[in-house]
Amino acid sequence: MSGLCTSLLILAFTTSSVADVGDFTPCLQFFYRSWPPKGLAGTPICQRYNNIYHFATLYSRPRRSPWLSAYLYTVPTGKRPKASWKYEPQLAYPAADGNMVPFLPGPVDMNVVESQAVELDYINSTYSRGHLNPSLHHQTYQCRSSTFTLTNVVPQKKWSNDGPWENLEQTVNKTLAAYCLGEAYIVTGIIPYQRDEHWIKNRVAVPEYLWSAYCCPKYNHTIPDRLKDAFPTFAAIGRNDPNSTEEIVPVDKTAKKQFRGYDVRQMSLNSLEMYLKDRFNTVVSVFNEQCA
Repeated sequence: MSGLCTSLLILAFTTSSVADVGDFTPCLQFFYRSWPPKGLAGTPICQRYNNIYHFATLYSRPRRSPWLSAYLYTVPTGKRPKASWKYEPQLAYPAADGNMVPFLPGPVDMNVVESQAVELDYINSTYSRGHLNPSLHHQTYQCRSSTFTLTNVVPQKKWSNDGPWENLEQTVNKTLAAYCLGEAYIVTGIIPYQRDEHWIKNRVAVPEYLWSAYCCPKYNHTIPDRLKDAFPTFAAIGRNDPNSTEEIVPVDKTAKKQFRGYDVRQMSLNSLEMYLKDRFNTVVSVFNEQCA
């Protein structure tokens, strides 16, 4: 894997002809073969922090939460940055500077409140802020800090976020660090409830499931047998509601009580796309030619 966070090598466009919100053109490098996932509709955000693009997000304005985030994996170093939560000013003011902005103490601009989730939404909500693009999957402090924007998080139950889903992120980290020889493209997204949507404070939609998939076209072919299905693609779906049915992800009845019902099921990319098609009622393609 590259020793540098790839995003640091790519300066943000500053011309007025390229927008950070509404167009993935400035940040196509975060998608395999510059090909964003197909089938989902939303607002593209090229996530810019300190004038550098770090990852891409497909955002849902009505849900005030993302459908997915796409990024390049780099081997992490150092400690997790202290959470300094940010927002996307261009969702509130289209002509605003494209850099994500930290929330400041005191009241938040009402145009920002109307356009996206704010810190108050998550306080006393029973949900944690679940990163789609996790800090863990990046090398430099700046790259890791850029993931702390509320346009990159969804309401996630604590025992999913701190349990099976965190274990999945750690597993992906170790697998890619050890065996991926080139770029590793990761897309992480959500699956909404089929009916009776859940919301926090009638503002931010809660996903029923989270999903993640990676594409590593160039990898070490001496991988152990237990990882033979982990390359070139890998996918998983995690439960965010312990009361959901078990058609997509079964429940391990032997799991520790606090983690029970928040299971993560590993699967093929084909299987993931089948479940996405079933829930979204349209064909969803995560990677160009399935990372062939």
